[in-house]
Amino acid sequence: MKVNATIQMLEILGNKETKSVVITGHSIGGATASLCTLWLLSYLRAISSSVSVLCITYGSPLLGNDSFSTAIFRERWSGNFCHVVSKHDIMPRLLFAPITPLTSQLNFLLQFWQLSMTSPDFGKLAVQITDREKAKLFTAVMDYLEAATQGDGEGEGESKGEVSVPILFRPFGNYLFVSEDGAVCMDSPATITKMMHLMLATGSPDCSIEDHLKYGYYVDKVSWQFLTQGNSPKQRSIPESSYEAGLELAIQSSGLANQESLITPAMECLKTTRRMGPSPVLNAAALAVSLSKVVPYRAQIEWYKALCDEHDEQVGYYDSFKSRSAKSAMKVNINRHKLARFWNDVIEMMEKNELPHDFDKRAKWVNTSHFYKLLVEPLDIAEYYRKGLHRTKGHYMENGNRERRYVMFDRWWKDRIRRDGAAEENSVRSTFASLTQDSCFWAKVEEAREWLDSVRSEKDTNKLALLWDKIEKFEVYANQLIEQKEVSKDVLAKNSSYSMWVGDLRELKQLRERLNMFPHQLTSFLDGEVVP
Repeated sequence: MKVNATIQMLEILGNKETKSVVITGHSIGGATASLCTLWLLSYLRAISSSVSVLCITYGSPLLGNDSFSTAIFRERWSGNFCHVVSKHDIMPRLLFAPITPLTSQLNFLLQFWQLSMTSPDFGKLAVQITDREKAKLFTAVMDYLEAATQGDGEGEGESKGEVSVPILFRPFGNYLFVSEDGAVCMDSPATITKMMHLMLATGSPDCSIEDHLKYGYYVDKVSWQFLTQGNSPKQRSIPESSYEAGLELAIQSSGLANQESLITPAMECLKTTRRMGPSPVLNAAALAVSLSKVVPYRAQIEWYKALCDEHDEQVGYYDSFKSRSAKSAMKVNINRHKLARFWNDVIEMMEKNELPHDFDKRAKWVNTSHFYKLLVEPLDIAEYYRKGLHRTKGHYMENGNRERRYVMFDRWWKDRIRRDGAAEENSVRSTFASLTQDSCFWAKVEEAREWLDSVRSEKDTNKLALLWDKIEKFEVYANQLIEQKEVSKDVLAKNSSYSMWVGDLRELKQLRERLNMFPHQLTSFLDGEVVP
């Protein structure tokens, strides 16, 4: 079943007409829908697809812990999830409490829900939970929910004898709380948890179970209210302030307007969702000003590259910086760090949702970050190998040694190519690129140099074959870049690392041909003897 579902999903994504995918599920099916969506989002990112994905769950149980929730937030996937939760449904709140002591009640509850959804008559025939068991389940969830609203859930409430273990689950994404009076949406995990507690406090053990089966009713009710806005009865007076009016309407929509003791804490809860500090739009505008201030640093690095390309030593940009052959390289190194700080700050702001949701799709920032990556990453690679970090941490492209900002900028650029077609990427170049289009080219050269060194000392024929295979694949790749003029002329400088590698490879190939012609000399060569 899972294999068939995966195949069906891939067929849908393979259809060029597919623009968006909506995945939905109720109860445990909602948790499955969320997991499916996470897999799909990861897959679409890997293939740089533009298909949009939305997951809508109804009464879904919590799915992961704080780290899980934070990871989704940092990946900017929170907006892909909308969890619909009814006012009193216990299922979305259930995992705030440890379920091991409640196993028997939970088994009966799941059986009742399953049979009731299959047929209302079957639900009536199901083994019923006693009022005492319902109360025990309801009270346990309420106690742990209250503890979760006070902090991390570890130790809170112990003085009351209510909680002795940490809260293990945490909401993620957007939550749409629905009641007979409307709906209110929020995305802050702390606020969601608080609202879960306040709304459940107005219920009872019976309605907390029955509410899990009423999502069809709530969806119809809320949809009708949206279609007939302004005709809803029992509205309290609305303040003139737009902010206060928004809070008042949210309280009415949550169904808490008639619960005087809960109105104040609900108001405080909703106020915490208000964004503190400048809006994302203002942050983006301020960031544009900050960018203008770091442009001179980038310009100085461009000037340094041009100087290296024209130097009589014909070493090139990468190798000049790696060897620090000029005093100007020290200034470039300082500017390299300043630019890194700027772009790391940009990424941090994105991950905190302090920038517009489409920031990474705006041409200005995609193009600027791409140019920065092509210009500066070769310097980062040069510094990495200059310090010999590859000996202790592995090569630059291994084990996550590459800076995360470059990985993100790669993704931004690929997404831009996919969205816009980027005609210039498909056009034939008439001159060499001003910057090598593979910002990791020099890291690959460094690996290829090590492979050549290993060929000279390796005696195992199987390992030799693998080394030659890697070398030949890189040679083909590099030649393609050169033929397509996607490298800067510093790559072809007479004394660059790449040109030296090409010369060493030519000599080694000639030697290999001689050894193939005279097999009796192979043993002497492998033993390190000079072959005449």
